Amino acid sequence: MDSGAYLASQLAKGFARSLHQRAVGLGFSPGQFPILLELWAEDGLTQKQLLDRVAIEQATMANTLSRMVRDGLIERRPHPSDKRAQLIFLTPKARAMEAEAIETAREADLALFKGFRGFERELTLEYIRRLLENAKAL
Repeated sequence: MDSGAYLASQLAKGFARSLHQRAVGLGFSPGQFPILLELWAEDGLTQKQLLDRVAIEQATMANTLSRMVRDGLIERRPHPSDKRAQLIFLTPKARAMEAEAIETAREADLALFKGFRGFERELTLEYIRRLLENAKAL
C-alpha cells in the first residue's frame, strides 16, 4: 500500500522493533527512550514539560513514567513551588546507561539507513520533518 500514513506506521514499527532488539539488555523499552533522552538533556522536568517535549498522550506518559519508576529509571520528587506538580529525576541506573543507550539508538538508525548515501539520508530526514509538521496540523 502506498499510503503515507500506512508506510509511516510500518516504519515506526520497524524502528521500534530494531531498537527493542538492541536495547533489551540495557533495561529500557523503546517507548521510554524519548523520555530518557529529554531527561538526559535536562533532568528534573515536570510531567507537563515532558508531555510538551515528547508529544504523547497524557495517559501514555503517566503509564510510561509509572513503569520507569517501577524499573528504577526515574524518581519523582515534590516541586519546590507547586504542590500539585512533581519533578522527574533520573536515577543513577538511568544515568549509567546513557552512553550505551544512545549508541544503541545510533546503531538502529544506521541500520535503518543502510544503503543510503549521506545526502539521501539527510533528504529523507528533511522530508520526515516536513511530514511531522503537517501531521501536527491535522
